[in-house]
Amino acid sequence: KTLKLLKAFGLSLPGTEPKSPWPGHDDVAVNNKTFAYLSVEGGGLTLSVKLPVSGKQVLALPYAAPTAYGLGKSGWVTLAFPPGEAVAQPPETLKRWMMESYRAQAPKRLLKELEAAQPWVRAGELPDPQRT
Repeated sequence: KTLKLLKAFGLSLPGTEPKSPWPGHDDVAVNNKTFAYLSVEGGGLTLSVKLPVSGKQVLALPYAAPTAYGLGKSGWVTLAFPPGEAVAQPPETLKRWMMESYRAQAPKRLLKELEAAQPWVRAGELPDPQRT
């Protein structure tokens, strides 16, 4: 349920597309650069995002760790929620982390397009195509 919600949010951002390079992954990319690695392998939700601003704070959480394969050195954080337990963060927080990752990976023109259409995004609010 949370995976579908996060994937739908990611795909609602300008220039995004689904990307599934590995079995069990339901990732989201912008400009062919992944900004959210999503998986429910093993039964628990796993989310990996690039967090250049909030990464150090997020890494203090018990279910967070630097992303493997050397990505952690570049600001990537993996959040692995145990199977059978509720996701320990509200969906809005997970979306904010995805948005930070999107900002880190998206071309500037797409960010400008999003902020022009939804000016509140520039102030740190989440995108909302329903809002006018």
